[in-house]
Amino acid sequence: MRHFLWLIDYSKKEIKEIIELGFKIKKETKNKIFKPYLKYKQLAMIFEKSSTRTRVSFEVGINQLGGNGIFLSSRDIQLGRGEPVKDTARVISSMVDLIMIRTFGQDRLEEFAKYSRVPVINGLTDLCHPVQLLADLMTMIEFKKFDFENPKKTIVAYIGDGNNMANSWAILASKLGFELRIATPKGYEIDEEIKNKALLIAKESGAKLIFTNDPKEAVKDADVVTTDTWVSMGQEDEKEKRVRDFKGFEVDSELMSLAKKDALFLHCLPAYRGYEVSEEVFEKHSKEIFQEAENRLHAQKGLMVWLMRNL
Repeated sequence: MRHFLWLIDYSKKEIKEIIELGFKIKKETKNKIFKPYLKYKQLAMIFEKSSTRTRVSFEVGINQLGGNGIFLSSRDIQLGRGEPVKDTARVISSMVDLIMIRTFGQDRLEEFAKYSRVPVINGLTDLCHPVQLLADLMTMIEFKKFDFENPKKTIVAYIGDGNNMANSWAILASKLGFELRIATPKGYEIDEEIKNKALLIAKESGAKLIFTNDPKEAVKDADVVTTDTWVSMGQEDEKEKRVRDFKGFEVDSELMSLAKKDALFLHCLPAYRGYEVSEEVFEKHSKEIFQEAENRLHAQKGLMVWLMRNL
């Protein structure tokens, strides 16, 4: 049995298998072919953090695969409210076939997975957001910005907060072997442990990882530019300070002009225009952004089928 807790547990070959399966099922879906890959399978979706894309994509996804999704918010269950996480894991996993959790601490997710009888999927934690990276990778491939056979041809620039998205990009790049430049303001760098792990893996894959405080240095000649909100859930009290600290890190037309002319712009959404991205850049690249959002559905269907096939 395999869990999908973060990308560090997966090889390049396995990531490719999941993505290829996602593409296969996406093509079938576009042709109105709905094969019951997961007929009668039950997916429990536990949300301790709210979400638009994560809920819709997983619930629609499991339904299109022939299964059923059960939405469980923190108000609906006893997780961590008197009942130990391990007990909730034992109970829920005895009744369903798959579990997706969107929560805060990675340790909480990993404890749940340790006691689960069925595969557990990370729908987002404060440490990483691996399902989003599967969707981003699919989008890069569709726009011909990444090829598994020639990963070193790709340069990705991540601009902004050294958060769970930045951590996830570092691990993905180190696994697949492409060049990644992460530009963050001073004091907002990515998790040091993640950085060191990524650099170690990069030695084997040939990936090139650059960490800088200069967004212009990161974006120059990039094939893909990506960013994320500066104020994540739980950081609202820091908004005023963060807006000051992130001055100069907005992805606007001037910054994008330093990337390749046909550069892709990605954003995991929700996007706050005038902060991490300008209105002009967002609208100019809206096609790829919303294709990226839709790909959450297809990438996660590929992931769920892959996990169930590999039990």
